[in-house]
Amino acid sequence: MENYKQFIVSFKPFAVELVSGILWELPIDGITENDTYLEIFTKESSALTKKDINELMQNVVNENLIESFEINENLVENKNWNEEWEKNVNIVHVTDKIVIKPSFKNYTPKEGQIIITIDPKMSFGTGEHQTTKLVLSLCEKFINSGDKVLDVGSGTGVLAIASVMLGAKRAIGFDNDEWCKLNGDENIQLNNLSDKVEFRLAEISEIKEHDFDMVLANINKHILLDIKTELRSKIKPGGKLILSGLLIQDEQDINKSYLPLGFKLLDKFTMDEWIALAYEIV
Repeated sequence: MENYKQFIVSFKPFAVELVSGILWELPIDGITENDTYLEIFTKESSALTKKDINELMQNVVNENLIESFEINENLVENKNWNEEWEKNVNIVHVTDKIVIKPSFKNYTPKEGQIIITIDPKMSFGTGEHQTTKLVLSLCEKFINSGDKVLDVGSGTGVLAIASVMLGAKRAIGFDNDEWCKLNGDENIQLNNLSDKVEFRLAEISEIKEHDFDMVLANINKHILLDIKTELRSKIKPGGKLILSGLLIQDEQDINKSYLPLGFKLLDKFTMDEWIALAYEIV
């Protein structure tokens, strides 16, 4: 039975969704997310080397998406990786009301709780990362019955799905990754929301609607600064925007870029070194 190469990749800031997506460009067999690092696995016979990963990560640094990184390589025995993956996917209590669980684990909800079923597979957004929890907490506070929601860089679709479960009338999630599109569609079906949630394989420029009550974007600061005008154009007058994927020290730069576009800061939630910001168009 063939062994596997294990590459342990740590980086700061821990922009896990961004870096995970970039690492999937490599010929790898799996990624496991830990609290402060990612584990990458590929067959021992694979031509992938530590040097290849180093070059890719250095490009991420050069683009100012992360500040630093470190890579360690090991050789590990073959395992049932699907079983190992399932061990690492937990039931997540985001708030007293919102619980996220995988389809292969049972949970009996308490009164008033909403249960979101998410199987992340090769997409990102299990609900365990601080930024996902922060955005969901702000969604619980600000989403109104009947809202139309846009989830930018949707990953597993968890934010779009949660929005409808919290009362939104309809949600559209989109991502430019084909794996995310497949996984998002699966998760929408798992939650029986195919009539209310739509997942598109697209860039923001391909989203033609401009009448959203709420736009959610849990992505990298660099991208949020690049697409600020596009995000603004998707929101109807009086609508709201929730941003995360941000470190606490990013708040000033984000406000400097977004407030002149007609946004008013409504609220901000923090967790560890991460922050989520809620805005309203005034």
